[in-house]
Amino acid sequence: MSSSGNADEFNMLKHFKRLLSYHELLINITLRDVKARYKQSLLGTAWAVIHPLSLMLIFTVVFSKFLKVQTYGVPYPIFAYCSLLPWSFFASSLTFAIPSLINNSNLITKIYFPREIFPIAAVMACFLDFLVAGILFVFMMFYYHINISWHILLVPFIIFIQILFTIGVAFFASAVIVFLRDIRYIVPLGLQLWMFLTPVVYPTNIVPARYLSLYMLNPMAGIIDSYRRVILYGESPNITYLGIAFLISVFSFYLAYCFFKKVEMKFADVI
Repeated sequence: MSSSGNADEFNMLKHFKRLLSYHELLINITLRDVKARYKQSLLGTAWAVIHPLSLMLIFTVVFSKFLKVQTYGVPYPIFAYCSLLPWSFFASSLTFAIPSLINNSNLITKIYFPREIFPIAAVMACFLDFLVAGILFVFMMFYYHINISWHILLVPFIIFIQILFTIGVAFFASAVIVFLRDIRYIVPLGLQLWMFLTPVVYPTNIVPARYLSLYMLNPMAGIIDSYRRVILYGESPNITYLGIAFLISVFSFYLAYCFFKKVEMKFADVI
């Protein structure tokens, strides 16, 4: 049992090392994806800001003016944007990463290199959009006089958990879609439902206590809640919520990566 575990660990380490040896290719494909996305686009990278900003304006009217969602001293526009920013990163990452193998079938059938480069590159390209849209968030923090505490230093760790979970989902779904193309039609609907099962437009404490444990099995719930706590409220994240998100992210990433590498050699034949 122990030797089998060591073999799995060694294989995982081997895959990581091989992936690192292709780091230049990963960077080039990421930059190619960014350029392709905004090629012949009049507004260019401004679209990275327009999407979460437009959703923020809509949700501000609906949830602040009509439904009167309580945000506990934080103006609703920045309350919503603080969660829409990472959610947009998550949703757009999956939107581009899941079909990335199919969209690059011409390269997959011609030459071998680690196929996980494509979903990772898609996530990294969306991360650049996330950083661009984050500039507006910084201005909003000054505009709404949000006090910054040392807890904001935890943001990179929260981002790391989110990226780990996102890539894990992308690995699994991008591999499955090669064999089951119907996934491309499920993804948009799934992301819409997932957003409303995540505290993007409402606070976590609106969830009934008897359902909270089940609700927090959604890693994005703990991640979004942690962003708000450390940035807007200047407090520590809920260790239980973030811990659940971290453990599920690590576990799902590991399983998804193992599955991806197991079926990788079949991609060229099926795609």
